[in-house]
Amino acid sequence: MTEYGRQEAGEPYRRISVTEALKLQNQGALVVDVRRDDEWETGHPVGAVHIPVDDVLAQAEENLPKGRQLLFICAAGVRSGLACEMVSALGYESALIFNIEDGMPVWMEQSLPTEYGA
Repeated sequence: MTEYGRQEAGEPYRRISVTEALKLQNQGALVVDVRRDDEWETGHPVGAVHIPVDDVLAQAEENLPKGRQLLFICAAGVRSGLACEMVSALGYESALIFNIEDGMPVWMEQSLPTEYGA
């Protein structure tokens, strides 16, 4: 498996760009958008699941498969980083957790596959 992104000291996840995220998604990774409902509706990655960051702990076991690469995205990498920390604390494998630190504004600026609405 090709290694993407970089890992900062003490972080249980890797930081990746939107272009790296798209490559991983095309290889079967799951994109998880952790923004608010109103943000989700203004545009989100095609094929992403929506779990607001405040609901990650409650919904992870039911909606986030273990053993699959999980790519978390928000607006600027802060909430997605928090979501990465949460799933790591729940026992998800660090090597499969990624923070798309560029965020949705960069995803959309680069015209990557985007859906709109609920």
